[in-house]
Amino acid sequence: MGTIIKRFSDGSFLEYDRGSFDDWCVYYTNSPGLRRPPRDTDYFGQLRNLADAYGVDKVYGDYVAVYERTGKEVSVDALNFISNIASSYGPAQLEVDVMYSVLYMAMIADERKKYTRLGKRIKRLGIYKLLIEGQSVVESANFMRGMGWRDIAQMCEERSF
Repeated sequence: MGTIIKRFSDGSFLEYDRGSFDDWCVYYTNSPGLRRPPRDTDYFGQLRNLADAYGVDKVYGDYVAVYERTGKEVSVDALNFISNIASSYGPAQLEVDVMYSVLYMAMIADERKKYTRLGKRIKRLGIYKLLIEGQSVVESANFMRGMGWRDIAQMCEERSF
């Protein structure tokens, strides 16, 4: 077990623990106790569903607000900010709190990767392709595989991030 970063109203929680190459793998343990690392396609699918229900502008805008609060360390203020954003989603509040918190923690892990040149921008590009450019969940989660960091960085810069 790693260090619990955030606990939710249903008893589920998020933590960092050892992954395949570092100690910054995000794990979600649901209320019945099933523990697993969320995959990009999991939360990209949730983002797509939320955008269909609440609008692309709101969902992408909320994501960018979380993105802008993401650095190399977990911030209690940022986690509280995410919970506050989630409260605006009514019945989807818990799901949204978990999803944006997972994204936040995954972006911190991206920022902490040794020798990273892209950091959290890699998540933002995938989410931009999904929500703004309308790519499918699978395409937007996987299109960068095998691409060089310079090409990915250029794609980010073309989109002003």
